[in-house]
Amino acid sequence: MVEHDKHLNCGFTRGDNWFRYRAAAIIIEDDCILLIGNDESEYLYSIGGAVHLGEAAEQAILREVYEETGVRYEIDRLAVIHENFFGGDEGCRFLKSNCHEIAFYFIMKPQGRRMLKCTSYDACGVKEFLKWVPLADLGKVKVYPKFFTEEKLMNLSDSIEHIVYDERI
Repeated sequence: MVEHDKHLNCGFTRGDNWFRYRAAAIIIEDDCILLIGNDESEYLYSIGGAVHLGEAAEQAILREVYEETGVRYEIDRLAVIHENFFGGDEGCRFLKSNCHEIAFYFIMKPQGRRMLKCTSYDACGVKEFLKWVPLADLGKVKVYPKFFTEEKLMNLSDSIEHIVYDERI
């Protein structure tokens, strides 16, 4: 388990396997989605992070969004439960193993602003940056999770959807 702000993240490693429980945000303003990246990775990813032991996913996403954007967004609703299986990433010691991740994706209420300041670091200690990506351009950039496509994000179901990806191949 990784310590963050003196709280234990809900996750564990067993040999070459890593499990993590994550809360993530879908933040859309003016037909653009807010993503996060860093200078060491060629891809962008969803705002969010580990749920702490004893913390509800709703509390975790409010905390994570504020930590990563400096803005106190409100939750609209839970939209997706994402089970993701993926392999290692040579750039990060936490991602060098096989990962089983369960993430709750919350749609956040728009704030009418796109000027945000990122002050966060990823699990490997690398400084992150925020990037607004037009939904129409999502097919032109490498983005995780893979279900972040223009078609999917513009047509999210009113009910909670369960999405499973296995990227270990």
